[in-house]
Amino acid sequence: MQFTKMHGLGNDYIYVNGFEEQLADPATVARAVSDRHFGIGGDGLIIILPSTRADCRMRMFNADGSEAQMCGNGIRCLAKYVYEHDIARQTALQVETLAGVLSLELFPHPSNPNHIEQVRVNMGEPRLQREDIPMKGAPGQVLRESLDVDGTPFEITAVSMGNPHCIVFVDDPQSFDVAYWGPKFERHPAFPEGVNTEFVRVLDDQTFQMRVWERGSGETLACGTGASAVAVACHLNGHTARRLTGHLLGGALELEWNETDNHVYMTGPAVEVFSGAWHGQGV
Repeated sequence: MQFTKMHGLGNDYIYVNGFEEQLADPATVARAVSDRHFGIGGDGLIIILPSTRADCRMRMFNADGSEAQMCGNGIRCLAKYVYEHDIARQTALQVETLAGVLSLELFPHPSNPNHIEQVRVNMGEPRLQREDIPMKGAPGQVLRESLDVDGTPFEITAVSMGNPHCIVFVDDPQSFDVAYWGPKFERHPAFPEGVNTEFVRVLDDQTFQMRVWERGSGETLACGTGASAVAVACHLNGHTARRLTGHLLGGALELEWNETDNHVYMTGPAVEVFSGAWHGQGV
């Protein structure tokens, strides 16, 4: 199996060109290649496939082999891959995902038009109703709601960006015990499909800092859908404007919750690390 490892702010995935490769058991491959000691090392596996609805289709598997709806950092790297590998040679791209068809704008390097440096993703409209997260409880938005987690009350806001997110505002994300609390949120019975959890500090009305525990992968250096959900939650809670910068462990993302179309736009880098061949488990 030929692969390319890529990352967006350190959120790293193993990419396989599904136009040329067929994987009989992608979940097993995802678990094997994601292992940072016995595999290639990554937060998961992304397969690029043909689509009848868009320029290509993205299938994404977490490090534990579970299939996910979408990944903001992952889709930026996918856009770079399909452009630089001549699958779709245009700077306006449409990608089919389990969260729907997303539109992307690619920005080549000023001195090298063959090299994509930044990608802007239309992440779509945030879904705010409890049943859309999904989360158990009475209908309506989940805004500043108290949730008992292992005997400790947390005030949460829930947002779906095609996948579920639980946003918790804390005093200091850097010192917060994400490794302890992350799994407890992820497996909380209030979230029947599990949940991604962001631990956030608002720095000013245009800036926030966050750490993220991703469902199926654990703590990662960055999460594009998570940062998008945080941008929405920050504004809903009256903390920030609609255009802001999110600082994640792996770097910064530019975010905008557009007032005109209600869509969230995310801009960030995409980096190719290396390519190779995998002859291990699952292929």
